[in-house]
Amino acid sequence: MSYLHLSFYAAFTLSSLGLAFHRTHLISALLCLESIILSIYVALTIWPIQTQTPSSTIIPILILTFSACEAGTGLALLVASTRTHGSDHLHNFNLLQC
Repeated sequence: MSYLHLSFYAAFTLSSLGLAFHRTHLISALLCLESIILSIYVALTIWPIQTQTPSSTIIPILILTFSACEAGTGLALLVASTRTHGSDHLHNFNLLQC
């Protein structure tokens, strides 16, 4: 395994662990999600270069587009939840109440 692959696996794993264990604030969960998507994007961008494929794929552009949409939606939810609940602590949110 090369150092390049190891760094992508480590970035994805650390982001997943951060999302699983440090869920106190909504902004930290959103940052972990964004780093997961960005590590997938970089890995899929480097993959045709590693395999020496002459054609370029559209999958990294689609993932980057979905990442931008996810970031915009996450920030909108962050602003809306901060306005209604007063903070971005995840333990304040109860999904059973409207």
